[in-house]
Amino acid sequence: MGSSPPVERPHAVMVPYPAQGHITPMLQLAKLLHTRGFHVTFVNNEFNHRRLLRSQGADALGSVPAFRFAAIADGLPPSDREATQDIPSLCYYTMTTSLPRLKELVAKLNEEAENSGGALPPVTCVVGDSVMTFALRAARELGLRCATLWTASACGFMTYYHYKDLRDRGIIPLKDEAQLSNGYLDDTTIDWIPAAPKDLRLRDLPSFVRTTDPDDIMFNFFIHETAAMSQASGVLINTFDKLDAPLLDAMSRLLPPIYTAGPLHLTVRNNMPDNSPVAALASSLWKEQDTPLRWLDGRAPHSVVYVNFGSITVMSNEQLLEFAWGLANTGYAFLWNVRPDLVKGDEATLPPEFSAETEGRSMMSTWCPQAKVLEHQAVGVFLTHSGWNSTLESICGGVPMVCWPFFAEQQTNCRYKCTEWGIGMEIGDEVRRAQVEGMIREAMEGEKGREMRRRVMELRDSAVASALRDGRSIRNVDRFINEVLLA
Repeated sequence: MGSSPPVERPHAVMVPYPAQGHITPMLQLAKLLHTRGFHVTFVNNEFNHRRLLRSQGADALGSVPAFRFAAIADGLPPSDREATQDIPSLCYYTMTTSLPRLKELVAKLNEEAENSGGALPPVTCVVGDSVMTFALRAARELGLRCATLWTASACGFMTYYHYKDLRDRGIIPLKDEAQLSNGYLDDTTIDWIPAAPKDLRLRDLPSFVRTTDPDDIMFNFFIHETAAMSQASGVLINTFDKLDAPLLDAMSRLLPPIYTAGPLHLTVRNNMPDNSPVAALASSLWKEQDTPLRWLDGRAPHSVVYVNFGSITVMSNEQLLEFAWGLANTGYAFLWNVRPDLVKGDEATLPPEFSAETEGRSMMSTWCPQAKVLEHQAVGVFLTHSGWNSTLESICGGVPMVCWPFFAEQQTNCRYKCTEWGIGMEIGDEVRRAQVEGMIREAMEGEKGREMRRRVMELRDSAVASALRDGRSIRNVDRFINEVLLA
């Protein structure tokens, strides 16, 4: 009898949205697929590919067998090489110009496979970010299996999905600019979104509802992209069942089969073979600094406030100063990530009086390994923009949050943290140092802070259990592979 032909290695092309908060979970999923036997091609836009080469080094990115990084053009003009590109422009150009570019890349990969003498497998499937649904369309047109990764929160999805109803009901666009500030956002209740709280306010919805323009790029982008997710054969979500069960039930009635795999950073850590070469691959577009971790090592448990507003948030210099003096006036030690582009149109600068006031109890950095920081016993509270990766990492560290949401679904995440889950407190849109100081004090030592810590520790236990080796999340990943990517 002749021997069976060799089983061809599956080849996944993975396409994240071109921003740090999307690249990170997509790379985590890519690592899991690689450990399950996939050849992976990870596709950034050219701008972020260059940033990743600068931050990680070409040798590191090219060091893993059967894992390669590729790039496609995004059509945007040049911009600050160490800052996130303009989000509305990114959304417009990815939605309208990326389809042929991705198809060309897949054709190139398949040509290389054909000429490799069996060394490289042809592309078998595409995994696109859920707001990069051109990748799903490309896969369908090329006859490939396709799936999508929703990198944001479940509450974010449900509110984005119902943008079209806000439009159809005449709620959005807003009638005039006055509705942004006259209480309309607070007084308008949205009580018809399945599984959402009945007292959800318009201001709790993702920030792109705050527009008077019927042609607003971001508002219409999310109507388009959430509807186009139906092209996928399966949807992977970076959350865990205990946190989002009612929302997941509602999502399952709107989408192809869904699979929870989160918190992805823990699922990867716990289910990656110790000697896996892919484990060392990093996704940070900024060079990470390890000095903050060493600084934390000398601090008492729960004594430090960690501050990071993520990769996209920008603020005025006046807001920066209000946060700075609010932190200084608490008397607590703090670790603060200040990106070079944190302040709009200028470099973030703090006065010498601030440095003198906080000397010996402050650590300023530009970018650090956040998940490790939040797991450090010295961290007591996280002052955050409420991005989803940051939220999950804080839950996994058992750290309560003081929240200043900036845009997108951060407002919705903040609402859930403060009201539904009881693990956060919200600073108002207008930052005032006295409020910053008061909320941090309450979160660190007050009665409400103690209750927030108790609740976040309960969620932490559930998150850790979901992501255990051979736990629910990795079993869901394996089902996702077998039922969607290999079916």
